[in-house]
Amino acid sequence: MSETISAEASAQASGAAKQKREFNKLQKRLRRQVGNAVIDYGMIQEGDKVMVCLSGGKDSYTMLEILRSLQRNAPVSFSLVAVNLDQKQPGFPEHVLPEYLDGIGVDYHILERDTYSVVKEKTPEGKTTCALCSRLRRGSLYGFAEDIGATKVALGHHREDILETLFLNMFFGGTLKSMPPKLLSDDGKNIVIRPLAYCREADIAEFARQMQFPIIPCNLCGSQPNLQRQQVKEMLAEWEARHPGRLESMFKAVTNVAPSQLADRDLFDFEGLEAKQKHLRQTRIEALDLGAELDTD
Repeated sequence: MSETISAEASAQASGAAKQKREFNKLQKRLRRQVGNAVIDYGMIQEGDKVMVCLSGGKDSYTMLEILRSLQRNAPVSFSLVAVNLDQKQPGFPEHVLPEYLDGIGVDYHILERDTYSVVKEKTPEGKTTCALCSRLRRGSLYGFAEDIGATKVALGHHREDILETLFLNMFFGGTLKSMPPKLLSDDGKNIVIRPLAYCREADIAEFARQMQFPIIPCNLCGSQPNLQRQQVKEMLAEWEARHPGRLESMFKAVTNVAPSQLADRDLFDFEGLEAKQKHLRQTRIEALDLGAELDTD
């Protein structure tokens, strides 16, 4: 009997140790990916005040936690302030985020804007609310960033978000664009960064689960059926299941663009190719003439 109990205890201890090792590997991977994104795109500079937009979802919780971790050992000094936009959705648990942020000792603001009523009023029956909701939310957060003197606005979009947006724009918008890791807002007042740009959604979900973040679901848009983004998400997941590594390859393509191999006349001077050809030919002829002169000497 005692031997059975001892074996069970040993198995449990071994399982717990393995789980801890896997979590440490996951955390290090996320830290490395966020750190690389920050360095590659120059996201955070000395003295920056980074406004972390915290929705209560897995992505923004993870972003805040990883940035806090990097902050402790970063070669530059920067501050973090969490901001949640309370959109006055019915049933929104207003106490969850303040309690969590007080518990971990992070400075924060709760910005109250009744965008929910505006979205419901302006969106026709049967239409999705995402576009208007996103625009109102973005405007509120950008304006508040100015009010508190934030130099960077951090959003929790990850690798799959970037790829989904790429395909959404191609399929439904007729444009080849996505979410850049770093962006200057149209009015030039805000620099937006996406520190999770290199991170897989599955890793973020697992990290959030093990960290036991108090997740707040979005009942405004998450309950809408047949969202175009959801359809694209399912398509990409199916591709990845059939051909593992495809999403990684597609994300590399986003960072490795060849304008001359596309068809955007604003990005590449197609009309000037003849002039370029003439210049190259002339350069080669002059080089050949010079070579002939040197051989004669």
